[in-house]
Amino acid sequence: MKLKEVNSLVELFFEKYNEKKELKNQLFLKWLKTDENDFLTWEQVLNNICLFSEYLSKSLSKGDRCVLLSENRPEWLIADVAIMNAGGVTVPLFTTYSEKDYEYIINDCKPRICIISNDIQFKKIEKFISSETKVISIENFSQKIESIETILKKNPKKETINISKNYNSKILRKDLACIIYTSGTTGNPKGVMLSHGGILSNCEGAQEILDTLVKNEKPVFLTWLPLSHSYEHTVQYVQISLGAKIYYAESLEKLLPNMAVAQPTIMTAVPRFYQNLFSKISLNFSKQKGLKKKLIESTIYLGTKNLDGKELNFKEKIVDFLCERLVRKKIKNQFGGKLKAFVSGGGALDQKIGEFLNSIGLPTLQGYGLTETSPVVSCNIPGKIKIETVGPPFKTNQVKIAEDGEILVKGENIMLGYWNMKKETDDIIKDGWLHTGDIGEFTSDGNLKITDRKKEIIVNLGGDNISPSKIENLLCLNEKIKQSFVYGDKKTYLVALIVSEIEENKKEIEFYLENLNKNLSLVEKVKKFKLIKEEFTIENGMLTPTLKLKRKKILEKYKEDLEKLY
Repeated sequence: MKLKEVNSLVELFFEKYNEKKELKNQLFLKWLKTDENDFLTWEQVLNNICLFSEYLSKSLSKGDRCVLLSENRPEWLIADVAIMNAGGVTVPLFTTYSEKDYEYIINDCKPRICIISNDIQFKKIEKFISSETKVISIENFSQKIESIETILKKNPKKETINISKNYNSKILRKDLACIIYTSGTTGNPKGVMLSHGGILSNCEGAQEILDTLVKNEKPVFLTWLPLSHSYEHTVQYVQISLGAKIYYAESLEKLLPNMAVAQPTIMTAVPRFYQNLFSKISLNFSKQKGLKKKLIESTIYLGTKNLDGKELNFKEKIVDFLCERLVRKKIKNQFGGKLKAFVSGGGALDQKIGEFLNSIGLPTLQGYGLTETSPVVSCNIPGKIKIETVGPPFKTNQVKIAEDGEILVKGENIMLGYWNMKKETDDIIKDGWLHTGDIGEFTSDGNLKITDRKKEIIVNLGGDNISPSKIENLLCLNEKIKQSFVYGDKKTYLVALIVSEIEENKKEIEFYLENLNKNLSLVEKVKKFKLIKEEFTIENGMLTPTLKLKRKKILEKYKEDLEKLY
């Protein structure tokens, strides 16, 4: 199947099934939270998609929005494909949004249908849903709400599925597939409109990497990053294009035991996961003594040398062979034994962590992108890893550096625009080039290197985009707080500098922050702060003439204080 000839994400699924007859009874989707034998085959998934989309089509017209609020599970993929097959547009919501975000997004996209997984998720959005909006649940929890299980039982498929009759062949590559909301500097989330062609273009761009890794094998994926994240949302269609087997992890805490069960070939994750992995392995290494300690040191040293493309002498080659058998193989076995590569995206991976993981036998490929690019722009290629870069751009998009150093991207993967935000769309897409807000350069070997961030968005270790100005404005609503500065790029949580006159205000500010955090999403909560007396002013170089914070200047002075809060 040539991805450039596929018209839609729906067609991708049906044509993949049609192309590979052996897929029919092959295991496809498994949630590790449920019974160990509860594994859906490709045929079962196909039947469920057909039945559910047939049901949805009675309520949906072309372009109608359909909210999907659920944790990762097989029904997520089934619902996503079924919505599009019925002519709708999926609007995935994070389960960790704040109440205000749910209210804003639902009012903004005006969904015709809301699909929620259970009672917990329903309570989060119940009061924002209009009486005209149809609610469907994944789990049975209310007689008033019809569940997917009930819908499928009521409408059993009596005849064999006719593939050509059961998928919507009218969908075009330029048509809207989903609206994925991402935080902006204005505070309210922006609805990024991604086309079928944009996501298919990303799948095609990933082929060069995947062909090197899986060749003729049946790849296995373990998914834990929320499917509402643009990165994992696109990865699920990469998985479909490969005819892969997919496991959905229970949680981040259970990821390592889940890996032992799933034995993944490829795993995609954000920097936070790799930082946790680095910490755990490093702690274990630090406890070793004698010969084991020396062998570990040699493994890291020689592995890094290999990564840098440096030639090993005869003695080093022998030692490296021993390291491969005695250290790297054991580490690989702890992760299921079949792992070909970790892929890191959704934020910057620390170079030290990348070098460490690659050196101990866990190939880690760093990529770069943003929701507005469907989302991948570039990625390192196995065997050609340059850990300080984000690899060469995908062949399916163009990348150039503007005069001021900003990274510009052009291609089918560029978003159709922001939902209901024409001005913001025109501000970021000019003459077909998307202005990323990131500063970068090309290395001599054609790899893209990110050097700075032009925009003020914080990207935490989980790959979440956070608007610091939104939180700073909320903090400054308290009369005891004159100014604030929120920090947390590449970190697991946010901290802040708070300008206040007297130390006695600390208890009041703590109380205010505790209440404020209740109205913020999980990633927006400020966990710690430092009180300072000196104000940010134009005179001391910490404010612009238009009274905006000069973040670099503030960091120059207070970075050490902020780092102490972690």
